[in-house]
Amino acid sequence: MRDGVGRWPLVGRGPELDAFAAALSDPACRGFVVGGPAGVGRSRLAEECLDRAAAAGFRTGRATASAAAGAVPLGAIAHLLPAGVDLSDPVAGFAAVVKALAAGPGQRRRVLLVDDLHLLDAASAVLLRQLMDAAAILLIGTVRTGEPHGKAVTALRGGDEVSRVDLTVLPPERTESLLHTVLGGPVDRRTVHELALAGGGNVLYLRELVLGALAARDLTEDGEIWHLREGRLPGTARLTEVIDARLAAAATAGHPVLELLALCEPLAPADAEALAPPGVLAALERAGLVRVVQDRRRVGVTLAHPLYGEVLRAGLPVLRRRTLLLDQAARVEARGARRRGDLLRVATWRLAATGTADPALLVQAAALARHAHDYQQTVALLTALPEKHHTTATGLMLGNALFEMARFDEAEEALAQAGARAVDARERLAVTLVRTTNLLWSNAPLGEALAVNDTALAGITGPAERRKLEINEGFMRIAAGEPVRGLALLEDLETDVGDAADVDVWLRGAWMKPFGLALVGRTGEAAVWAERAHAGHRRVDEHALVSHPAVQRIPLVLALCEAGRPAEALREGERAYAELVAADSVVRVWLAVFLAASSGWPGIPSPPAAGGPRPPCRPAGSTTSWPCVRYWAASPPVPPYWGTWTRPRPRSPSTGACRRWHRACCPRARNDWATRGCWPPAGTSGRPGPC
Repeated sequence: MRDGVGRWPLVGRGPELDAFAAALSDPACRGFVVGGPAGVGRSRLAEECLDRAAAAGFRTGRATASAAAGAVPLGAIAHLLPAGVDLSDPVAGFAAVVKALAAGPGQRRRVLLVDDLHLLDAASAVLLRQLMDAAAILLIGTVRTGEPHGKAVTALRGGDEVSRVDLTVLPPERTESLLHTVLGGPVDRRTVHELALAGGGNVLYLRELVLGALAARDLTEDGEIWHLREGRLPGTARLTEVIDARLAAAATAGHPVLELLALCEPLAPADAEALAPPGVLAALERAGLVRVVQDRRRVGVTLAHPLYGEVLRAGLPVLRRRTLLLDQAARVEARGARRRGDLLRVATWRLAATGTADPALLVQAAALARHAHDYQQTVALLTALPEKHHTTATGLMLGNALFEMARFDEAEEALAQAGARAVDARERLAVTLVRTTNLLWSNAPLGEALAVNDTALAGITGPAERRKLEINEGFMRIAAGEPVRGLALLEDLETDVGDAADVDVWLRGAWMKPFGLALVGRTGEAAVWAERAHAGHRRVDEHALVSHPAVQRIPLVLALCEAGRPAEALREGERAYAELVAADSVVRVWLAVFLAASSGWPGIPSPPAAGGPRPPCRPAGSTTSWPCVRYWAASPPVPPYWGTWTRPRPRSPSTGACRRWHRACCPRARNDWATRGCWPPAGTSGRPGPC
C-alpha cells in the first residue's frame, strides 16, 4: 500500500481483537462495543472484527447510524429487516423480526455491525436489544466517547453479557509502525515526529495527512527512507471537511473562543471567559473541542486537537485575526505579563498582527525563544528587529539560531556582522566560538575554522580569554578526528560547571571531551564525563548559548558502544534523539550515527564486546570508532535514523562535520566517500559534493 490509498492496516490492536475472538466464541455474549473519541480507529477495528466473523463462517450484516437516519424510526437498520414483516404493530412486528432472524437448527447466529450506535433512533435500539436477548445476533457496535444518547441506546451497551473495549489515541511508537506498514518502508524520525504531532494520535487525521502529502509529492522515498519535505503538511479536502464538521458542533457563542485558541493557545481561563461565559466553555469541553490542562498550579485551556487550529486559522479573515491578537496581547500586558513566556507570546502576537513590535520586547522575546530551543521563532523575532537596534549580542543569537537550523551560509553572514559590531575582546571571543562551530559543521576545511580561532587568539592577551580559545581548539580537533591533540588541550577542564569562568566554553569542552576519551579507548572516563556534562548543561541551560542539553548524551552513546554495551547505548540514545528531533536541532545527526550503529542493521555484525577483538577495519593499536564503521558499512534496509542525513538542507552537515567523524572513525573513510561519490578520491583535489 505504498500510495497510502485503501483501507489501512490495523496496528497494535491485538488485545482488542483477542477480546472480540473471546466474545464471538462465548454463546452467552450478546454484544461487543468499541468506544473511543473520534478518529481513533473505532470503525476500522469493528470492520476487522466483522471480517473475522465472516471468515469464521458467521452470517454478517452492517448498518451505519446517522443523524438523518435517526429522524426516521428504524431508518438505520431498515435494509436488514426481513421482507414482508408488518411493523404497524411494533410488538407483533418486532417479534416477527426476531423469529425470522433467529438461527435455525445447525446455524450460527448473525453478527451485525452498527457504526455510531449513539446516533440510533429509539425504535432501532429496542429492536436490536430484543434480537440480542433472543441470541439471534451478536452486535458489534461503535460509540463515540462523550456523545449524548437515549436510554434505549444505553441498554444496548449495558449488562454483563456485553463486552466493551475503549480505544485511545495512537501513541508515537505505534504511529511509526503504522506508517512503516502503510508506506512499505522505514520513515525518517523527523517525519514520524511531525506526522504524529500533527495527527495527535488520530488515525483518521493521520491518514488524510499522509494522503495529502503523497498527492502533493511532499512525502517521498529516496529508495530506502520516506521523508516529508520540511514545512509541508498539506492534508486533503476531506480532512478539512471532517474537521469543519467537528467544529460546527460548537454553539455560535463558542466560536470566538475557538478562534482565539487557534491563534494564542494555551489561554488562561480568565482570558477564555472574556469571550464566552463558563457555561459555553464547559459545553465546548463536553463536545471534545477544547481541553482544560493543569501544569502544576496553573490551569490552561487548549484546543483538543492541533489540526483544529490549522483549520480555524485558515478561515480567519485578516482583520479579525489582527483584532484577536492585539486584544489578547493587551489583556496579558494589563496583568503585567508576569508569567514565564508572557513576553515571548506578546511579542509574537504583536509581530503577527502588525508586522512589528517594540524593539526591546523583540530582543527579550528572542532570548526566551532561544533558551526554549525554538530556533525558528528566534530567527523570526530577530529578523523583524530594525537594523539600528541590532547589537553584537543579537547578531550572535541570530547566528547561533541559524546554525542550529543548519542554515550555515546565513549563520556565517549574521556572525560576520556581529563580529564587525564587537567592541571588546569579550564580544569578539563570543563570536569566534559560534563562528568556528558553524564552519566546522559546514563544508569548510578544519584549517579554516582553526584560522579563525588563531586570529582571535593573536588579538587577545589575557590568560583567561586565551584559555577559552584553547578549549575551543580542543573541541574542534576532537570533532575533526584528532582526539589525542584535542584531549591535551582539554586536560585541565574544570569538572564542575559551577567552577567554570564561562558556561558556554565549559559546555563546549565538556561535550567533546568524552568523545575524545571514547575514541582513545578510555570508555569508563568517557561515560563519567558524559554524565557530568549532561548534568551541568541541565543546570545552566537557561543561561547557555549552546545546543540542547540532550546533545550531551551523544558521547555517552558512543562510550557505551565502545564499551560493548549497545543495548544501553540504544536506550540512552533513543531518549535523547526524541528530544533533539522535537527541538529540530541539527546536532541530532551525530546521535543518528551512533544510534544507527546500536540498532543492529540486518547483515551487520554486533559491536565487539568489552575487551573483545576489534573489527578488521580497525588496525591493531588504532583508536578509531567501531560504531561509525558499522554505520557507514551498513547495507539496506536501513533504519529511519538514516533519514536524518538525507534532508535537503543547504550545506548539509552530512558533508561536513559528519564526514570528519567518518574520517576519524575509519582509516579507509576517504576512499569509502569517494566510492559514494561524495568525496574526491585520494590524491586528487576538489571539494566534496553532496551525498
